[in-house]
Amino acid sequence: MSSPEKKMENKGFFSSMSSSLSIFSNAMHRSVNGMLGYENLEVVNPEGGKDDAEEEAQRGRWKQEERDSYWRMMQKYIGSDVTSMVTLPVIIFEPMTMLQKMAELMEYCHLLDQADECEDPYLRLVYATSWAISVYFAFQRTWKPFNPILGETYEMVNHNGITFLSEQVSHHPPMSAGHCENEHFIYDVTSKLKTKFLGNSLDVYPVGRTRVTLKRSGVVLDLVPPPTKVHNLIFGRTWVDSPGEMIMTNLTTGDKVVLYFQPCGWFGAGRYEVDGYVYDANEEPKLLMTGKWNESMSYQPCDVEGEPLPGTELKEVWHVADTPKNDKYQYTYFAHKINSFDTAPKKLLASDSRLRPDRYALEMGDLSKSGAEKSSLEERQRAEKRNREAKGDNFTPRWFDLTEDVAATPWVIWRYTSTMVNTLSIGQL
Repeated sequence: MSSPEKKMENKGFFSSMSSSLSIFSNAMHRSVNGMLGYENLEVVNPEGGKDDAEEEAQRGRWKQEERDSYWRMMQKYIGSDVTSMVTLPVIIFEPMTMLQKMAELMEYCHLLDQADECEDPYLRLVYATSWAISVYFAFQRTWKPFNPILGETYEMVNHNGITFLSEQVSHHPPMSAGHCENEHFIYDVTSKLKTKFLGNSLDVYPVGRTRVTLKRSGVVLDLVPPPTKVHNLIFGRTWVDSPGEMIMTNLTTGDKVVLYFQPCGWFGAGRYEVDGYVYDANEEPKLLMTGKWNESMSYQPCDVEGEPLPGTELKEVWHVADTPKNDKYQYTYFAHKINSFDTAPKKLLASDSRLRPDRYALEMGDLSKSGAEKSSLEERQRAEKRNREAKGDNFTPRWFDLTEDVAATPWVIWRYTSTMVNTLSIGQL
């Protein structure tokens, strides 16, 4: 059975024409960028070049003098992993930390409840994979979350019966660990990102590990997400794409889902589109999946060639919820709940992201205070590191232990250490 990506390679004339247009577009961008004075700096229009490239380069949130300044600062990092190397201004931040952003995956966690209740092993994977895709609607926001301080935490309750906890377990390299559960599932993640700065874009590779255990069946699911590319970081409108494969594997049975996130093409063709199949342990397709990661996902039974079975039709399993109009940070209603104390446990840890003064100042619209508080927190973190090193001490996370497991990437794996008795247990400890 050929993958969706391979099928696209066999489109003959149209594929060749698209490739030629892409080469022409890149040449045009390089030419215009040269005239602008920024050699090898590509400005990519998500609409595929409808506007003049020079005009497109002037769009975005940066003032011209700010762009010039940050380009001079950043160009020395081209080709590097800049995960924690660069101090950035709060003007490009959103009032949320990376620990909180990890919780956004739980907006549609009812899909995991459905996966746990489902008797069909292949439809179970449809529900679970649709849950994994749903967060990409939120991930298209182009604001940067705050980097967590070492030992910082985030807790969330009062949403679909879940208890969520994440903690910053390492500063260099930056790593976060998360745990969430309700009566249907257990979710564990070690979050580690590897980046490559390319001038006006950034490639982001997730190299941690994500596991979901469905309580009713005991099935363990392993998720490998696609890489993400952030375009037009300094020049042009910043936008996000995630071209590549998402793979979810049932480690218990060997069944798996392979979905292909289409790259944004000429005039925006293919942007947001996701296609693929649910395979059994013998790699025979059972269900096809299709949709857009910013809208909805559907499935349909298929034959061994991947074609829809006669007499069947597409059935939608996930659709994006309504969102606020003209929200400054393009937040969903759920994102606002993440910052709210309505989703906090009664006894909130002092290390919770909601309590960060720089995050709160930005939420209140005070950029100057936010920047000052951010610098103060970062300096305190550096001072604490110096004190630990002087005493020969190592930092020990409070809620997660280092395991002997190693991800395929390879990176170490962290494991939640406590037992969640009820939805308030973490905050009461």
